[in-house]
Amino acid sequence: MALSTPAAAIDVSGSSPLADEEVVRRVLAGDTALFEILLRRHNQRVYRVARAVLRDEAEAEDVMQHAYVQAYRHLAQFQGRSAFSTWLTRIAFHEALARLKRRRRERPSRVAEGEEDAMQSVRSEAPSPEREAFDAEMRRHLEAAVDALPVLYRSVFVMREVEGLDTGETAAALGLREDAVKTRLHRARAILREELYRRAGVAKENAFAFHRTRCDRVVAAVLARLTAAPS
Repeated sequence: MALSTPAAAIDVSGSSPLADEEVVRRVLAGDTALFEILLRRHNQRVYRVARAVLRDEAEAEDVMQHAYVQAYRHLAQFQGRSAFSTWLTRIAFHEALARLKRRRRERPSRVAEGEEDAMQSVRSEAPSPEREAFDAEMRRHLEAAVDALPVLYRSVFVMREVEGLDTGETAAALGLREDAVKTRLHRARAILREELYRRAGVAKENAFAFHRTRCDRVVAAVLARLTAAPS
């Protein structure tokens, strides 16, 4: 399914009034340019989930591209049993986990000790000269603390507390039982120092933000790959 060029009248921004399911239906019917709506609409969530697993912005962007290409190629398999965003998040999460496993096999000596165990200490980063404002400093500390969590706790924490998904959505996206999501979220909160968590609470929605320039870069890369792909 080759990607078409959007007509001037087509709104492919993430703010398009079309529901995800309608966009999917129209893409499958041949209006493939509308796929960009889904890219822009779900970029931040997909980025946050991939970065939660990998703790690396560049790798997270690469995983996003792979996830979107896979979603596009297998779009006919989306049957609406869950929200499209959940289906897409699951693809990105498993792609990120696969990347993490490959990284560990290729660079075993560089894997942080105790990744699968509870964190022993919370890391912090010194504020940079360019970002000395209080809210920016708190956001950095929060991101460092979350990055230090074991990957399964980290993924649940980001999806529930940063992205704002409910327990059921998180469980569906990660392939977990709801009680497992609750347990891991409780443990993640316990690992994070209470004082740091309280102070960073006001900034948590802004952590791992997916800015417009990054959004445009990922969208352009995905569209280029889909356009170049054989029909």
